[in-house]
Amino acid sequence: MTHAEFVAAYARGALTIEIEPRSAARHLSARLLLPFVMMPVLGIGVALALVGWIFSGLTILALGIVAPQLIKRSAPRFLLTQALGDAAVYGELTRTGVLRVSPIVGDGETQRQKSDGGRQIPAVRNDDTHQV
Repeated sequence: MTHAEFVAAYARGALTIEIEPRSAARHLSARLLLPFVMMPVLGIGVALALVGWIFSGLTILALGIVAPQLIKRSAPRFLLTQALGDAAVYGELTRTGVLRVSPIVGDGETQRQKSDGGRQIPAVRNDDTHQV
């Protein structure tokens, strides 16, 4: 499926999109270089705490720990938004298997479910009631 077809089908609601949260978090972490950003922030927090600015240091230390976790938690929604806007990101995500797209056929059953003998596959639809 090309990027233009993907965007059009998503707008129509004719897709079931599967994004595994762990692989999305790993992909986004590598893409944003989160470990390389987190380490200096943690170092600054420790340095401030050791110099005497204890509360400022602990606050920066907490931010250095919590911020990457929040970014990783929102990775599936962020990557879906990026895939809708950029063909290169869409190609990369589908090539690496982070993003799997199945067209909905007939009575809400996906093509993949038909080919798997009707076996239930955890999937997320693109309406706002389900989180990606």
